[in-house]
Parts: sequence; C-alpha cells; structure tokens
Amino acid sequence: MSAGLLRVTWLPGDDILRGRCHCGAETEADDPVAIWEWLLAHPDHPGKS
Repeated sequence: MSAGLLRVTWLPGDDILRGRCHCGAETEADDPVAIWEWLLAHPDHPGKS
C-alpha cells in the first residue's frame, strides 16, 4: 500500500464502513466521522484492531 494512503470502503449489503490506514491497521464502523477520526489519529489509533 502506498505511503500516506487512507482508505474507506463501504461493505455492500450493510451500513458498515471499513477504514484502512497506510500502516495496515483496520477498523469498521457505521459512522463515517468515527472512521475518519480513527484514521487521522495515526499512529495512535483508538482500539487498534
């Protein structure tokens, strides 16, 4: 994955969004604001998964 790339994808058939940071950490949430706050918190992702 490219350095600095943050990605948010929608999981079809659901209201869930998946966020993936350039460091490889991932999380899922139904709130886009929560996903972006989590991504922008790099490297201190709350509740790293």
